[in-house]
Amino acid sequence: MDVLTGGFNQGNLIVTGMIILGLIVGSSKAKMLDSAGVAAATFIGLVVGGMGHWTWLLILLAFLLASHKATKWRFEEKKARNMSESDDGHRGWVNVLANGGLPALVAVMAFFQEDWEFGIWMFSAAVAVATADTFASEIGCLDDNVRMITTLKPCDAGLNGGFSSTGQKAALLGSALIGLLAFIAWYTTNLDSVIIDGIILSLVTCVIGWIGCQVDSLLGALFENRGYLTKGGVNTLAITSGMMFMWAWLRFI
Repeated sequence: MDVLTGGFNQGNLIVTGMIILGLIVGSSKAKMLDSAGVAAATFIGLVVGGMGHWTWLLILLAFLLASHKATKWRFEEKKARNMSESDDGHRGWVNVLANGGLPALVAVMAFFQEDWEFGIWMFSAAVAVATADTFASEIGCLDDNVRMITTLKPCDAGLNGGFSSTGQKAALLGSALIGLLAFIAWYTTNLDSVIIDGIILSLVTCVIGWIGCQVDSLLGALFENRGYLTKGGVNTLAITSGMMFMWAWLRFI
């Protein structure tokens, strides 16, 4: 049974199905997602694992678990300061699609182009941006030493476009996590490749994730605060920027 090849093959589909079953059970018990969020995550998981590869799905699952832990970190304090998105820390289908929709699109493109090696890095760049932004928001929001990214002047914690040293460190940690997992996923399915190539791309993924978080802050300050974009729209554009950076690196560097 071939479990190392992406796309619609028996091994990949079986492992993908097992991971999704674990996702449904685990996310429901841990209250990471509401019912609509579970349905959206299941659909995205099928696309990512079935058309991409099950290792990609594990990266997305790691994002979900890590984001949940970041959300629950000092949750009661966030709730008291009106910085939580829900009463119990769960996320809904809008958040799932905003962060997982573009990675799923990468999986579809990789499937039709039959180029999963190129796809894994595009996919990982997208997830790295989402993870960096989530970590920065959920961990950095309790740091009161916040400055607006467009003016560098002090601003209120939790304001779109605000950044703190804690949030910046958290963003780097989140993107580094995805960079590491991307290397593992890449090497698992490309055992005959040159390791240093994967290490370099893993580091690039980490940097792109952090940069994408800054793009998210800029868009939040310039457009979301003025009502021109929603939070989901900002997330989508920031993730898109990360994918464009990775595409440029893969094509021209």
